[in-house]
Amino acid sequence: MSQAGKIAIRGAGIVGLWQALTLARRGHRVTLCERSPLPFMHGCSLYAGAMLAPNCEKESAEPIVRELGRRGLALWRDTYPRTVANGTLVVALNRDRAELDRFARMTDGHRRLPPTELAASEPSLVDRFAGALYYAQEGHLSPEPALHFLLDQAQAAGAEVRLGEGEVPTDANLIIDCRGLAAKDRLPDLRGVRGERIVVKSREVNLSRPVRLLHPRFPLYVVPWGLGVYMIGATVIESEEAGPITLRSALDLLSAAYALDPAFAEAEIVLQGAGTRPAFPNNRPRIMVAQRYISVNGLYRHGFLLAPVMAELVADHIETGATDPEVFVADSS
Repeated sequence: MSQAGKIAIRGAGIVGLWQALTLARRGHRVTLCERSPLPFMHGCSLYAGAMLAPNCEKESAEPIVRELGRRGLALWRDTYPRTVANGTLVVALNRDRAELDRFARMTDGHRRLPPTELAASEPSLVDRFAGALYYAQEGHLSPEPALHFLLDQAQAAGAEVRLGEGEVPTDANLIIDCRGLAAKDRLPDLRGVRGERIVVKSREVNLSRPVRLLHPRFPLYVVPWGLGVYMIGATVIESEEAGPITLRSALDLLSAAYALDPAFAEAEIVLQGAGTRPAFPNNRPRIMVAQRYISVNGLYRHGFLLAPVMAELVADHIETGATDPEVFVADSS
């Protein structure tokens, strides 16, 4: 194995955590630096749906996302014991049947469930949908426990973690920048895409897997996080502003959730907020290599899905010089 000396990683979001864990487990000397004194307080990782859905993402993402995403899903399942692999359901109301047909044409890895099978797999969805698409080879997880797990495992593997320190050690031989949108000081073509979410708790709703509700105006996804907690999200807004969600988005999300399952009407709203995902103009992830500096960014809506495989690609590059032309680009900053 080629050693790179002391490696400093900037940013302890989902990308930085996977990078620190991957390198530390391979025997590298790693220091993970995070500007926040508390982990995960900045950035968009806590606002993620954390759906590991490479086949569903084919509907709107570049082919490279699906290809890398399949490896990312496998790495999650091999590493994180609480990864849930119950698949994904995609449904549409009877009046929106054409949306379901369109989604089926644009994706693969699914099979159609007639209403009887849908009722058997998710009884709370009975009688409102003309069947569904079931993507069996997909998974999901709850983001905050997963982030803490990765942090703990990285430290157990030997990574040094410095919270409240945005600057890297001066003796670092290599810097890996995983700061997301905060790296715009080096990457001027990086942009923010705002994603809003509402977290609710319900004793009446009982979903065992992520459900995507297709709609011509405001599609929605609901992700079960366990213990009656569900994340409701969907918005993709060209904005770099985080913070509270808008009234319009809240109405759209909650109305769509009620259309999915009327039992959501009695749910308690636990959290709401918005994060900004980092994206390049073509919405493709990049690994940018310069002398003693590597930037990993632009994971857009696929941070949890792609972070493990991006970390693996960077580690392979450090050790062997390997590059994937679909992902690696020269750093012109």
